[in-house]
Amino acid sequence: MVLRGSLLRRSTIRFRKRGCGMATKGKSAGVSRAARPPTIRHERPSLQNAILLAMSRKERRIVLSRLEFVELPARMILTEAGRPIEFCYFLNSGVASIIRVMSNGKSVEIGLIGKEGFIGLPLIVGLKTSPTRAIVQIGGSGYRMPARKLRAVLAECPGLAQLLHRYAHELSIQAIYIAACNRLHEVDRQLARWLVMAHDRLEQPTVPLTQELISHTLGSRRASITEAAGVLQRNGLITYTRGQLTIKNRRGLEQASCECYQGMNRQLKKWRRESQRGV
Repeated sequence: MVLRGSLLRRSTIRFRKRGCGMATKGKSAGVSRAARPPTIRHERPSLQNAILLAMSRKERRIVLSRLEFVELPARMILTEAGRPIEFCYFLNSGVASIIRVMSNGKSVEIGLIGKEGFIGLPLIVGLKTSPTRAIVQIGGSGYRMPARKLRAVLAECPGLAQLLHRYAHELSIQAIYIAACNRLHEVDRQLARWLVMAHDRLEQPTVPLTQELISHTLGSRRASITEAAGVLQRNGLITYTRGQLTIKNRRGLEQASCECYQGMNRQLKKWRRESQRGV
């Protein structure tokens, strides 16, 4: 389930002063908005989630019969650190972040999930709470299931259980590389890495984001994000005028994103080859 880096070589990421930016203190964290239940849709669009698509037809029919399709608005909190997990989610579109929030309100992203992924991994080993917050950064949709039903589904669908265990390892690789990147690399390289990761998970060319969201995600000051965007622009990789960021050179942005983005993808490709060979 390695994402293609060539999707949408020309894309636009628009920063807005207000909107879906994620704050991390008190009510500004979007908790009150996230408490609203998502809209349940009875008409389902084409299936995009890579885990569900990788299942056998028999198991997929079983799992889909237990899932409901929901809209996932930006800033919706899907799981909260230390609280019981109510639902698990297979994302179909949009982007969610796995966030570690500290006691002083500061936060940093340790994982990024799109249509390749699943939210609610502690449930697959019988745990009921999450150590992290999962929040929708870019609105989309997904398939959800009550947490209490997942165990029975996994017993009935061993193929799904294997896929979810494998995805847990894939997400752990993200956490390893992102932690190293946030500690060792300059903000412009972190920003480049984040942009290509987000870009891999989206299909639409225009995405609502804010500088505040990026600064909280990377654990950096907004001034540092502005400076980093200026570096990428001077190198001809993006344009950034009047609050709008446009990726002009996808390949160049990948090269500017340091070794972390390439390292993650190399490991995921290696694991995929191993699983195909049955190693």
